[in-house]
Amino acid sequence: MTQQARYELLKTDKGHPVKMWTRGVPVEEEARRQLANTAQMPFIFRHLAVMPDVHLGKGSTIGSVIPTVGAVIPAAVGVDIGCGMMAVRTSLRTSLRASDLPDSLGPLRSAIEHAVPHGRTAQRGRHDEGAWGKVPEPVDSVWAEMAADFRRITDKYPQLARTNNRSHLGTLGTGNHFIEVCLDETDAVWFMLHSGSRGVGNAIGTTFIALAQQDMRRHLANLPDRDLAYLTEGSEHYNDYVFAVSWAQQFARRNRELMMANVLAAARRVIGKPFSTEAQAVNCHHNYVQKERHFGQDVLVTRKGAVSAREGELGIIPGSMGARSFIVRGKGNPESFCSCSHGAGRTMSRTEAKRRFSVADQVRATEGVECRKDAAVIDEIPMAYKDIDAVMAAQSDLVEVVHTLRQVVCVKG
Repeated sequence: MTQQARYELLKTDKGHPVKMWTRGVPVEEEARRQLANTAQMPFIFRHLAVMPDVHLGKGSTIGSVIPTVGAVIPAAVGVDIGCGMMAVRTSLRTSLRASDLPDSLGPLRSAIEHAVPHGRTAQRGRHDEGAWGKVPEPVDSVWAEMAADFRRITDKYPQLARTNNRSHLGTLGTGNHFIEVCLDETDAVWFMLHSGSRGVGNAIGTTFIALAQQDMRRHLANLPDRDLAYLTEGSEHYNDYVFAVSWAQQFARRNRELMMANVLAAARRVIGKPFSTEAQAVNCHHNYVQKERHFGQDVLVTRKGAVSAREGELGIIPGSMGARSFIVRGKGNPESFCSCSHGAGRTMSRTEAKRRFSVADQVRATEGVECRKDAAVIDEIPMAYKDIDAVMAAQSDLVEVVHTLRQVVCVKG
């Protein structure tokens, strides 16, 4: 194994090679079996690439990079279409640092929580706390730019019009989605957030996963897993899916931009010192599919919990609550299809984390971070995730670390 080739090969009986950047990190057997199933699909291009945060996922393995020719697997893209990260650093010119933050960070957290709808009402009623009651004008302006293409989708799939599309634009969601205030290695202040295409992306993903599975039944396709149902280029729903998934990815990107604008405005109301932000913000998907050129051929690359890491490209690899996060620069490693991990990666299910840990454990694990410390967020406890330092070491040939961040405020849905 050369110095450049730090991956290991997954042993499989048949199918394409599976190259795994997992040295020094645990990989569950269920995830290995799921990867082996995906590798059997005939339209895989060359090999699968597996990132060190790999773990079992619904539909496809989280932390996998799946290049395909002539087909796409909707369940591999998933239902959190366009989920990703955005981070901005406060400008060096204004030099906002840790000492400029208020002594008590509770008001800053509260201001962010009031500025960005987050969470959801348990019954998911019409007055969902995770959606806008009255959609603000900046959100409506962005929605106006996207509405025509959305109508093109809903003209053919009218059920998608019944989602909280417009009222979810600029909102956070639940689960592992978050907003953070962080400090880097120089104590400069950063703002970072994690979210995707919300309810409308979920509905698009769910709709086309079902359509792909219907197609497989119609053609009596023999799949190793029903979640590997695919749409072939030229088939009835293929172009519709490619268009819809691209729209959802754009929704996710604009969603993060709108949230970040509101987070910064909220922070300015609480932080006494005026500040601006760097012109270059990092805004990257980690659940998506797009056409790229690799090894001299145009292919569709599905990144399921993975980030593009082309040479010189900036990305974000967050740790868990209470763990460090990283701004990285891609090294353009062709064997990984120019990809890296999207985070630390879970070591156990949310149900298992809630069974195993207590609120007292959560309080200890997030000491020094202004965040929720209650039973509803135990599933996000740092101990439910892999060691982020081991994850970073396993992919040292994929990215270099530009900044190391530690959070001081964390908002969860």
